[in-house]
Amino acid sequence: MSGCTEDRFLRDTSNHSMEIIQDDGVHRHMSFTDNGSSVYRFDLITWPGHLCISGDCGTYVFSRLHDMLEFFRMDKSDFNHSKDRKLNINAGYWGEKLQATGTQEGYKRYSEEILKSTLLEITEDRWEFETDEEKEDVMQQLNDYVLDCFEGDESHDYSIANEFKSDYGHAFIDLFDHSFKEYTFHYIWCLYAIVYGIGIYDQSKQSKPRQRNALICRKGD
Repeated sequence: MSGCTEDRFLRDTSNHSMEIIQDDGVHRHMSFTDNGSSVYRFDLITWPGHLCISGDCGTYVFSRLHDMLEFFRMDKSDFNHSKDRKLNINAGYWGEKLQATGTQEGYKRYSEEILKSTLLEITEDRWEFETDEEKEDVMQQLNDYVLDCFEGDESHDYSIANEFKSDYGHAFIDLFDHSFKEYTFHYIWCLYAIVYGIGIYDQSKQSKPRQRNALICRKGD
């Protein structure tokens, strides 16, 4: 699928630290880097009703709530939340709130593997065969005239699958009901980055009062 996992993201950002450039209500700008390096750098920028993540893994702009940090703070009661994860994301729902994407990789892309698995699932679950020999023959035709002819181009591959008809009358008649796209690596990476960045920001806000109190105590001594 996308190839990006939580573990992969956490390895990429294991030495990152945050710099707060602006923090004025919902007008915020936080930068996350490994000692200022541009490798896996990302910035979180918010303004009323919007959040933009931009950096080494692309640019994505979301809009839903006045304060978008609230939108991405997943409640523990959310069915997508898992206590086994450090970073909980909701790729589908959050993707519906996208307003713009950069030119690097985008949000979704065609997956030849998803199309292949869909065709095989239809063959196994919906098509009927008189004999095992007929099934074997149809599967060979499917491999020879469809699966082995894919080129990784959505229009080309879809056309071949849609036009296929076996010698026994089997055909894919409802492919338009299916999606053959997957989330891109960069999109998933950036979702993890948003949740990670908000977590670091929230921790910094919580620690400030304690730091101030500690300084006052030392000054009093």
